[in-house]
Amino acid sequence: MRGPSVHMTELTIRRAIVDDAGILIELITALADFEKLPPPDEGARARLIDHGFGDRPKYEAWLAEWNGVAVGYAFVFETYSTFLARPTLYLEDLFVLPDFRGRGIGKALLHHCFALATERGCGRMEWTCLDWNKRAQDVYEGLGARRMSEWYLYRLTQDELTKLSAN
Repeated sequence: MRGPSVHMTELTIRRAIVDDAGILIELITALADFEKLPPPDEGARARLIDHGFGDRPKYEAWLAEWNGVAVGYAFVFETYSTFLARPTLYLEDLFVLPDFRGRGIGKALLHHCFALATERGCGRMEWTCLDWNKRAQDVYEGLGARRMSEWYLYRLTQDELTKLSAN
């Protein structure tokens, strides 16, 4: 399934295919740099390719191309709400290279994700945003997204999971 594409004068949004794995990893690395985090190591890069383009994809990546050059991406997957009895589209990453910001590319990627969620009958779409990324927060809130204050995000790392599952 290739999914729908969005076309503007210079902008195209399309689903990434396995041949795009290298550029997708470059964009993910650029996001890690922006967030001052370590980029995916060699093993993680191999898993990203397998998990996105293998027999049972665990995520979808959508590339934003400006005049044919990949300059941003959205990384999504579905979760499920038992109370709504509907899927939730979860946006893991949304990133546009700094030199291409201010052209509406990020908003176009967001709107593409909104359309995907609607087409799939999702009851909601969710994502997180770093507390220091005020520019992104302003965009999200300007679109009508509500910052959740009544829910806390919890996390266990792989090492912690291994220890807990051994008990």
